[in-house]
Amino acid sequence: MADMSCLSVSLFIIVLTCFLASVARRIAVRKTRARPLVRALFLEGIATAELCGCCFELIIVADNFGVAAYAGVLFLLTIWWSNEWGDATACPYTHLEDVLDGKADVREAFLKIWAQLTGGVLIFRYIQLLWWFEFCDTHKNRAFEACTADLQVPVMYGAIIEGVATMLCRLASRTIADLEPKFSSVIDSFIGTSLVVAAFNFSGGYFNPALATSLKLGCKGHTAYEHLIVYWVGACTGAVAGTVLYKVPAVRRRLLGEDKARKLL
Repeated sequence: MADMSCLSVSLFIIVLTCFLASVARRIAVRKTRARPLVRALFLEGIATAELCGCCFELIIVADNFGVAAYAGVLFLLTIWWSNEWGDATACPYTHLEDVLDGKADVREAFLKIWAQLTGGVLIFRYIQLLWWFEFCDTHKNRAFEACTADLQVPVMYGAIIEGVATMLCRLASRTIADLEPKFSSVIDSFIGTSLVVAAFNFSGGYFNPALATSLKLGCKGHTAYEHLIVYWVGACTGAVAGTVLYKVPAVRRRLLGEDKARKLL
């Protein structure tokens, strides 16, 4: 177990990352008021950079302070993001869902996914700089250290885990959005964090292709093709399956109840 002062350093970096992203978000909104698509692209890029930057540091937390500390911080961050990001999602398959739901065209979805990947890839230089300073022992040699993959099961099992968990996560999010319960963001965050913890020692529990690509593409332990199968095909298939299932009347009645399901028809 690392010195607790190192946990304070990690928490400071996470808070700093959220603060800088919040400032960048407000500047982007102010500068792009007359261009909604450009604004949406900037907000997706910033949200993904914030997500990936925080999760890079969460790797440090998990490695040195355990999964419980990782889960606790992730739970609080997820609540923050749900209230801070607005329409941005930092997740590629949400835009595939929008295409399936008729809320967006393929071009718009592609551009937003490109913005997300750009933000996710570029943020590592910021994290690498902070790690290079080695403010704490937990950052020692991490800036240029070769990363290792989190996949601990065969590729197809990993894809199934990411896919099923993503499907459950999306079904839960859609249900919560329609039911609008009190403390909905807390409930959604708890479910998502619980699924991440459940999958943590198997596939890493990313459920987000942009996040997985930013943190783990090219790491030792799987090929780029295997990464694509697990974290892109698996997660996106799960999200699409969740979208299709949620449109099935019997499923909606089961999740929402008869009265609410009928009102939303």
